[in-house]
Amino acid sequence: MSADRTALTPLPPGSWLGMLGGGQLGRMFTVAAQTLGYRVAVLDPAERCPAGDTADLHIRAAYDDAAGLDQLAERCAAITTEFENVPADSLRRLARDRRVSPVADAVAIAQDRIVEKRFISSLGVPVAPYVAVLAEQDLADAPDDLFPGILKAARLGYDGKGQARVSSREEARAAFHAFGNVPCVLEARLPLAFEVSVVVARGADGQSVAYPLSENVHRDGILAISTVPSRQASDELAERATAAAIGVADGLKYVGVMCVEFFVLDGDRLVVNEIAPRPHNSGHYSINACVTSQFEQQVRALAGLPLGDTAMLAPAVMLNILGDIWFDENERSREPDWSAVLAVPSASLHLYGKESARRARKMGHVTCVAAGELSVDAAAAKVAHALGIAFP
Repeated sequence: MSADRTALTPLPPGSWLGMLGGGQLGRMFTVAAQTLGYRVAVLDPAERCPAGDTADLHIRAAYDDAAGLDQLAERCAAITTEFENVPADSLRRLARDRRVSPVADAVAIAQDRIVEKRFISSLGVPVAPYVAVLAEQDLADAPDDLFPGILKAARLGYDGKGQARVSSREEARAAFHAFGNVPCVLEARLPLAFEVSVVVARGADGQSVAYPLSENVHRDGILAISTVPSRQASDELAERATAAAIGVADGLKYVGVMCVEFFVLDGDRLVVNEIAPRPHNSGHYSINACVTSQFEQQVRALAGLPLGDTAMLAPAVMLNILGDIWFDENERSREPDWSAVLAVPSASLHLYGKESARRARKMGHVTCVAAGELSVDAAAAKVAHALGIAFP
């Protein structure tokens, strides 16, 4: 089967869809796909994983294992991924015979912060001032106005990993050595007013739909709270962010669901932080609060179906659940009070089925929508109190 000839041919329910990656994003994709009548095969090296437990087939193999990839391609008519660090060459191998979205070249751009920033800048979309750091001399030559800054490993960094705040060249050099002298970017530390993101779905026909802008709060580099609609973003800012996100998707010739994260500076200036070539944590609210969830959109785009409506049914607040709440102040294990969470009528609990909790590990999320007597903020505050999560 030629991927080019079949790009717009809808796959009927009952077809097999493939997923590279067995985490929670793959799990939620699998549920959405099965709801539409598709069967799902997941490739992941773990013996057990959230998506593998839910899928119709779990192929236990490394992401670059030729035999495993060939087994996935033999079973599935179309294949996608749930994380950006899957080897681009694996996507290229699969694309020889099967429909793959997003394509390897789009994922490869998002895998490297240096390449990503150059690409976004080439589209005329602003990014934070930065320099590529390939050797220690690059830090010596870096402009003074990049300090204080953040040194970020160019590859494999997420949720605050592979990043170090640096106030001087000396601190930057120490961080560069601590990272093993791998390629990095040194980025100016900007005075943020707040952070937002836009999730976009784009079909193979080039048509795009965008979800309402989400206002996000991060703690220790990990998303903690998403609020939609944003309390602080003006309609004009939301329109600019949405146009920029769609522009990035168009520039990548992207097919599927992706997210663009923005920093908002004084004067409503926008700069792109990074792109994620997959559904995104900040878009989880769409499961409960939108006509079509981001995961159903991923299925629709992959299967060649028309994209769904992204309109919101109600305002929403999403709270991330990390493994920290499974431990008390003395590090003793405990079970969170799920009954207290679900006693809030407008709260929807989503747990990811991970076998063990550990601090900073994403274990689930709760979405509260505006319904009934409680405002959405009051509902979220009650949930946060029940779980011991800071709010706002």
